Amino acid sequence: MSKATEFREMSDEQLAAELQQTQRDLFDLRFRASTEKLDAPSNLKRLRRNIARIRTIQREREIAAAS
Repeated sequence: MSKATEFREMSDEQLAAELQQTQRDLFDLRFRASTEKLDAPSNLKRLRRNIARIRTIQREREIAAAS
């Protein structure tokens, strides 16, 4: 799951849960990267971008709710 349209279809609660899970996955990958060689280092970049997408969508919803 990486497209912004898929994230936009989620509810606020689902989006928050996805953000938390993605952050946990990123932490685990960073930990593995420092202790051993990663199979796919590109996953770090993919997870960082997904976190940014989720936060952007959350902010868009926050601004829309305020106006």
